[in-house]
Amino acid sequence: MTSLKSRLIYFAMRNRHFLHFRLKRETWDFNTSIPRFRQKCEQTNSVMGRLPAGVEVSPVDVDGLTAEWILPAGGTKDKVILYTIGGGYVSGSCKDHRSIVAKIARGSEVSILLFEHRLAPEHPYPAALEDSVTAYRWLLGQGVLPSNIMIVGESAGGGLCLATLLALRDMNIPLLAGAVALSPWTDLKLTGESYRTKAKVCLAPKGMSKVCSTYYVGKYDPCLPWISPLYGELHGLPPLLIYVGENETMLDDSTRFAEKAKAAGVNVTLRVGEGMIHCYPLLAPLFPEATKAMEEICAYIKTTLGGKLV
Repeated sequence: MTSLKSRLIYFAMRNRHFLHFRLKRETWDFNTSIPRFRQKCEQTNSVMGRLPAGVEVSPVDVDGLTAEWILPAGGTKDKVILYTIGGGYVSGSCKDHRSIVAKIARGSEVSILLFEHRLAPEHPYPAALEDSVTAYRWLLGQGVLPSNIMIVGESAGGGLCLATLLALRDMNIPLLAGAVALSPWTDLKLTGESYRTKAKVCLAPKGMSKVCSTYYVGKYDPCLPWISPLYGELHGLPPLLIYVGENETMLDDSTRFAEKAKAAGVNVTLRVGEGMIHCYPLLAPLFPEATKAMEEICAYIKTTLGGKLV
């Protein structure tokens, strides 16, 4: 049974179009303004939250990529979370993610390197993947051991997180300690049944996945594993923790990937939140389910990186 708070928040988010005096929910097509969407994301996240107490932000240049260190109290740079931002590959910046990502830094007591990858449609695949690999190589160049790095991402960033693991393995670059993917987008061909069965309960605008996929995939085949990790050979990956909401169209992206990863011998833990929405752990502490999930994620990071649980 979901909590009353989560149901109230879901109701408010599902009916937010009424606050803008619109009778119908938002839909996307190829006339949708991507610059306006990016601006809205930054405005929304700027209003939603401030940095948690004790967390500091320090800008850094990562081989030409705009990036920030998100540093919890007492955090060092010898154990690091590399964070891959979500936004459908068409949006996402340090500004619209820092207050969200800071929750993970504070809860895990691990410093986070938050970086901006190039965005589609101006920069389609392989731009985002190349930038993610660049950021990881940069960390190695700073002397951080692979065993002291985790990669974490949400939505498209969750898919990029998993695609980066495949790319690193295929490129014979030492793999990191583990990964956490929140509602990862693993199938840009959009073949999962949940794209149909969860359409009415999902909060994402109708047509958004198709538009974002088209922009990011560009001239390539959406089934390429470095675009859609679901279609890759998944052997040899480090431990994975995957969270997904029951009420989202990307549900099958997580469940199918987790099943395939387990069959390949990967140590993967899947959490499907009953009645939950896309990337719900990041909404902590608004409702109990999100708070519990965030606590579990932070504990998992501590354990994987050899930290002490408190």
